[in-house]
Amino acid sequence: MAKPLTDSEKRKQISVRGIAGLGDVAEVRKSFNRHLHFTLVKGCNVATPRDYFFALAHTVRDHLVGRWIRTQQHYYERDPKRIYYLSLEFYMGRTLQNTMVNLGLQNACDEAIYQLGLDLEELEEIEEDAGLGNGGLGRLAACFLDSMATLGLAAYGYGIRYEFGIFNQKIVNGWQVEEADDWLRYGNPWEKARPEYMLPVHFYGRVEHTPEGVRWLDTQVVLAMPYDTPVPGYRNNTVNTMRLWSAKAPNDFKLHDFNVGGYIEAVLDRNLAENISRVLYPNDNFFEGKELRLKQEYFVVAATLQDIIRRFKSSKFGCRDPVRTCFETFPDKVAIQLNDTHPALAIPELMRILVDVEKVDWDKAWEITKKTCAYTNHTVLPEALERWPVSMFEKLLPRHLEIIYAINQRHLDHVASLFPGDVDRLRRMSVIEEGDCKRINMAHLCVIGSHAVNGVARIHSEIVKQSVFKDFYELEPEKFQNKTNGITPRRWLLLCNPGLADTIVEKIGEGFLTDLSQLKKLLPLVNDEALIRDVAKVKQENKLKFSAFLEKEYKVKINPSSMFDVHVKRIHEYKRQLLNCLHIITLYNRIKKDPTKAFVPRTVMIGGKAAPGYHMAKMIIKLVTSIGNVVNHDPVVSDRLKVIFLENYRVSLAEKVIPAADLSQQISTAGTEASGTGNMKFMLNGALTIGTMDGANVEMAEEAGAENLFIFGMRVEDVEALDRKGYNAREYYDRLPELKQAVDQISSGFFSPKDPDCFRDIVNMLLNHDRFKVFADYEAYVACQAQVDQLYRNPREWTKKVIRNIACSGKFSSDRTITEYARDIWGVEPSDLQIPPPNLPKD
Repeated sequence: MAKPLTDSEKRKQISVRGIAGLGDVAEVRKSFNRHLHFTLVKGCNVATPRDYFFALAHTVRDHLVGRWIRTQQHYYERDPKRIYYLSLEFYMGRTLQNTMVNLGLQNACDEAIYQLGLDLEELEEIEEDAGLGNGGLGRLAACFLDSMATLGLAAYGYGIRYEFGIFNQKIVNGWQVEEADDWLRYGNPWEKARPEYMLPVHFYGRVEHTPEGVRWLDTQVVLAMPYDTPVPGYRNNTVNTMRLWSAKAPNDFKLHDFNVGGYIEAVLDRNLAENISRVLYPNDNFFEGKELRLKQEYFVVAATLQDIIRRFKSSKFGCRDPVRTCFETFPDKVAIQLNDTHPALAIPELMRILVDVEKVDWDKAWEITKKTCAYTNHTVLPEALERWPVSMFEKLLPRHLEIIYAINQRHLDHVASLFPGDVDRLRRMSVIEEGDCKRINMAHLCVIGSHAVNGVARIHSEIVKQSVFKDFYELEPEKFQNKTNGITPRRWLLLCNPGLADTIVEKIGEGFLTDLSQLKKLLPLVNDEALIRDVAKVKQENKLKFSAFLEKEYKVKINPSSMFDVHVKRIHEYKRQLLNCLHIITLYNRIKKDPTKAFVPRTVMIGGKAAPGYHMAKMIIKLVTSIGNVVNHDPVVSDRLKVIFLENYRVSLAEKVIPAADLSQQISTAGTEASGTGNMKFMLNGALTIGTMDGANVEMAEEAGAENLFIFGMRVEDVEALDRKGYNAREYYDRLPELKQAVDQISSGFFSPKDPDCFRDIVNMLLNHDRFKVFADYEAYVACQAQVDQLYRNPREWTKKVIRNIACSGKFSSDRTITEYARDIWGVEPSDLQIPPPNLPKD
C-alpha cells in the first residue's frame, strides 16, 4: 500500500488553507526569526522546540493584533447592540492552528516553518489545551465564540481565567487518577492582561436601609483582573474578545484589621481571595453546593456587569445626559445570554446596580433586566439543578438575597392573581424552596428574570416545556424557544480533517465552510465512484494516522482495518458506557463460543473523564480497563476485538480520534441527553451513528433519514411508560441468557480475578436501582450492533451512507444556531461584511 501523504504535503494541495505566496512566506520567516531571536536573547543560545512554538505563536499573533484593534474601533464607532455570552466554562482547546486557519495563514506558516527545517505539526503538539470546561457546555461556548466572530456580531465571551483547568487524567492500574492541569506553566501567548480595567467585587458585609436608599456595607473586596484573548472570525478580518477574569487581593487586604504585627500572615492570606479563580469545578451535570463555587459565580457576574455598564455609558451614541443615568435604551444596546444557571446572579446583580446604585425605580429596573437577559437550559437531570442554601446567600450576598426575595414576592403575587387558591402551584413555582434547608432555585430565578428561555435540541425544549418548567410555560408560553446546538465547521472539519475538507472542496467548492447547508450539494453525488473512493481513502488514512498515534503514545497496537467503534464523552451513568461494556462482553463471549466463525473485527475505544467524587463513574472506567485486560490478551480473540480506554480525552484528542472513527456511540437513555454535540462532530467527519432517539440524534435522523443511522431502543414515551409500570431489571436478566452471562462474569470476578468483588457496586446498581434502564435497551442494542456489522461487510454501501450523513449534517453548524439566537433572542442581524484588513484604509 502506498505511504499516505503527510498532513504537511496534503495541506499544500489545499486552497482553503490560504495561498502560500512567496511574499507571505518570506514575511512569516522574517517575523519568526525576529521572535526567536528575542526569546534567545533572554536566555541561553540553544533553542528548544518550545522556543520554536512560542516564536510561531507570536508570529501568528502579530497578524491578529491589527485586525483586533480595528474590529474594536469599528464597534466603538458604529455602536451596535453588543452580545455578552456569560459562561463559567470556555473549553477552547488549542489556539495556534485555529488562528492560522481563520486568518488563512496555514500554508504560509507551513512553508516557512518547513524552509527553516522544522515541522509545523510537531510545534502544534507543544501547545497546551485551554481546558477551562468540563465537556459539552464549555465546548459549545467555544464554538459559539467562533461563529459569532464569523457572523460579524459585536460579541464578547465573559468567564473565569482558571489557573487550573479540567484535571489531566492518568490511568494507573486501570483506575482514574487526577493530576492538576497547570496549563499556564510556560505562559499563554494568546492572552493580554488588562490591569487598567481591573474592577472591585464585593462579598459578605451587611445591608443598611436608609431614606436615601439601600447600602451594602463592610464588605470584603476582591479585585477582578481581566485577561483578553482574541477570537478571530473565518477570513472576515473580524476579531472579537473573550475576557476572562482573574482574582487578585487588594494591596491592603487584611492589613487594616487590628492585627498588630500580623503583616506576614496578612500577606499570606491574600491567597484566600485569589483562590476564587484557582480551579475549575470538575463536575459535569452535577451540582455541588460549595461556597467557593458560589463565589466564582458571583465574581464573574459582578465584574462582567460593571464592564458592560461602563461600555454602555461610554459608547459614542447613547442617551444624551452628560453622566448618562438613562438606562431606557440599555436593552437596545445590550443582550446578556446566560449559559445555564451558573451566571444566574446576573439577574439580581443587574437589579442591584439599577436600583441601589443608579436609582432606577424597581418596576423600570425589572423591565430593563428582563429585556436584557436570556437563559439557556442545558439539562433536565434533577441532580444538576443549582439549588443554593439561603443561609449561604445570607452570609455571602445579603443584598442579593433581599432582591431575590422581592423578585419572588412579586412573581408569586402575579401567579396568585391568575390562579387564586392554588397554593400547590405557588409552592412549585417559587424561587425559594421551603424545607429543612431553605434553598434558592436558580433555574426558576432565570426563567422569571429572562425574556427568552431555550433548550438545546427540539426534544429537549419540548421536555423543558412539558415537565421541567411546565407551570412557567403555562404562564408565559411565548417565552420558550428551541435553539438546537451546533459545532464550528472550521475546527471540526477544516482543521481536524483536512483530507475530507479537501475532498469536499473538489466536488462543491469551499462555500460550505461558512454555509454548511451547502453540503446538500453532495447528495446527487452519493453514487459517484470517485467520491466514494476518495471518502473511503481519507477515512483509511485517518485511521492509519490515529493507529500510529496510539502506538507511539500508548504503546498499543491495533488493526487499522478493523471497525473503529468510538464512545467518547464524560463518564456518566445516563450516557450508558455500561451498555457499551455489556455489548463488548457479549461479542467476546460469541467469539469464544465459536472461534472459527467470521466476525467483523472491531476496535472499541471508550474515553472520557469521571468527576473525581463520582464513585460509580470511576468504577465504570475500571470496568472498561479490566475488560480490555482480558479481551486484549486472549489469543483466541486475536485482533478481531480490541478494547482501548482513551486516556485524558480532551479537545486536542477529539480532533485526532473523531476523523478516524467509523462508528459513533450516542446511547443515552431517551430523555436524558439535552442535545449532545459530539454526535454532530462524528456525523460531519464520516462516522455512522448508533444511537437512541435522544437529544440532537432525533434531528440528525430527521435530516439524514432514520435509515441512514442505526437507531435503537426506547423512545421517551416508552421510558415514561416503563416508569409508570415499574422498571424491573431482573426480568431482563432472567429472560436474556447473553445478558445474564455478561452480568454474571462481571459479578463473579471474571474480569477482576485478583479482586472478585471489585464490581459488586456496578452489578448491584444495574440489578436494583438503575435510573437509566440499561438492561431495558440491551436486546435492541445488541441486535442493532449486528446490523452495523452487516453493513460494514459491504464497504461501498457503508461509504454511501457516510456520504449521505455528511451531506445532511449542514443543520448542525453553530453558524446556524447563532443566527437563530441573533434573530429570535438578541434582536440583531448577522452580517457578512468584511472589515478591511489592517494594511488597507478603512473605507
